[in-house]
Amino acid sequence: MENQPPLNDPWLIAAWPGMGAVASSSCYYLIAKLGMRLLEEFPAREFFDLESIEVKDGLILTGPLPRSRFFVWQDPHKTHDLVVFIGEAQPPSKGAAFCGKLIEYARQLGVRKVFTFAAMGTQMRPKNASRVFGAAIDSGTLAHFNRCDIHMLEKGQISGLNGVLLGVAADYGMKGGCLLGEMPQVFSQFPFPKASLAVLKGFKRLAEITIDFKELQAQAQEVENGLEEFLGRLESSVGNPSGAAAVVDEAESESPPPSINKTEKQKISRLFSVARADRSRAYELKQELDRLHVFHQYEDQFLDLFKEPE
Repeated sequence: MENQPPLNDPWLIAAWPGMGAVASSSCYYLIAKLGMRLLEEFPAREFFDLESIEVKDGLILTGPLPRSRFFVWQDPHKTHDLVVFIGEAQPPSKGAAFCGKLIEYARQLGVRKVFTFAAMGTQMRPKNASRVFGAAIDSGTLAHFNRCDIHMLEKGQISGLNGVLLGVAADYGMKGGCLLGEMPQVFSQFPFPKASLAVLKGFKRLAEITIDFKELQAQAQEVENGLEEFLGRLESSVGNPSGAAAVVDEAESESPPPSINKTEKQKISRLFSVARADRSRAYELKQELDRLHVFHQYEDQFLDLFKEPE
């Protein structure tokens, strides 16, 4: 942070993995389409414990701990800059202390407004439009939500650090809130990009930024079609226990492939080259990694695309 030029009224957006991958996918899309750059890795080792070790050829290897990173975008229109925080995991304990340290770092950057993204499961069908709901720290942000057609979350809970961070921010006198994208509760374990799209459209109105949603819209449509087809087959099997079991078994048997073939690896390599030349195309790479269920394997390499050249 020593060589970081002063930021212009920066807003912080924080995300961790969660239901429907709504929060993390929204932030990955933001950093890719805005061409953000890696600002700094957040030192958080004290909050994580080593849960397992790996053994290779008889040797014990220490596994990596979850990483936490800050990315920055400087607004060419000088309205306000954006700082995005992405954590690979939430600490198993001391969440409030973790959030306190994160907020203290953000304040050093000049952040006075904090947002988190999250998912909200409802009885909606995949084909229905996802709504975006908002809960605010302060009345000014709540009024801003209303002006931007963001539905007010009248009551409920925001679990995990998506909520805790905002509570800590409020203690520091900061402003902001949480945007929650609606998704089908029954598919809570599936990525649901339509909810991420709803969150980002709401945030676009709040922040008055320009962002192209073409890739995310296409991905949302593809997932919608797949889930609607599956739900239709499940509904048609009602009254036929063996048929229902077959559909459920098929869904449960779908697991990430253990490996990818040479052609797929070559395509991934080409997409990495394209993304290095043009960061705004990085989301095309992420879509392919998601399709092959290998994003976790490439996550560090993907995020390294946003480092500044040495």
